[in-house]
Amino acid sequence: MAIRPILELPDARLRQVCADVIVFDADLRQLADDMLETMYAAPGRGLAGPQIGVMQRIFVMDVGWKDGRPSPLVCINPVIKDASGLVANTEGCLSIPDHPVVIERPAVVRLAWLDVVGRACEGFFDGFAAVCVQHERDHLDGVLCIDYPDMTPEKVIH
Repeated sequence: MAIRPILELPDARLRQVCADVIVFDADLRQLADDMLETMYAAPGRGLAGPQIGVMQRIFVMDVGWKDGRPSPLVCINPVIKDASGLVANTEGCLSIPDHPVVIERPAVVRLAWLDVVGRACEGFFDGFAAVCVQHERDHLDGVLCIDYPDMTPEKVIH
């Protein structure tokens, strides 16, 4: 495993749309391991391919590890199938350090993805996990959290 450098704005690769992963092999499994190690070292709760210069539709996340409940997840070619409710949360991004924003997103999402061996998976995510799924999936389309209206009270109340 290896810790990879994390790209930061204004790196143009963060704005690119990623290609689907089509080869499921040992290199992909190594990439997933490297991404998890990089995310933990950052320390973050999610990391997408383009954040380390890999322009493929892959992200990793682990929303519980900082609370002593590790649950690493690797999502390849993820698709949000359904979403409901709205909730505002503070989001940070490893590619935009020290710039938290408050964003309104769906509160619950149903995600379909492939695992590292190409097996189809599907699950429901709510709470912070739903926020993380949407944030990381946005990266795969070149969308960053700063592209949403910032709902931070200082910015909303004038």
